[in-house]
Amino acid sequence: MPGGWKNSTRRSRLPPNWRALRAAAHRRNPGHLCHICGRPGGDALDHKQAGDNHSLDNLDWAHDQMPPYCHRYKSAAEGNAARPSARRPPERHPGLLDPPTERN
Repeated sequence: MPGGWKNSTRRSRLPPNWRALRAAAHRRNPGHLCHICGRPGGDALDHKQAGDNHSLDNLDWAHDQMPPYCHRYKSAAEGNAARPSARRPPERHPGLLDPPTERN
């Protein structure tokens, strides 16, 4: 799957106490239940709401390196939603009749 940390500035935006936040998230959820699907085995600490809110309330575990890959799908959907649309504006189909015009 594409993506990852290669061209990301995300790591540099993590707070200095990131290790302590990870440890606190582990203590709160030792089975690493995935906050997306609810199954055990989450292997990535995820920001539940996208952005740089690093509060413990916004952090929880999700599957990333193992099925069902919840974190990857969530991150891809967030990235796609943030990407500007490359679609053209909608056009009227050329085969449709022009709407009637008002007569004066």
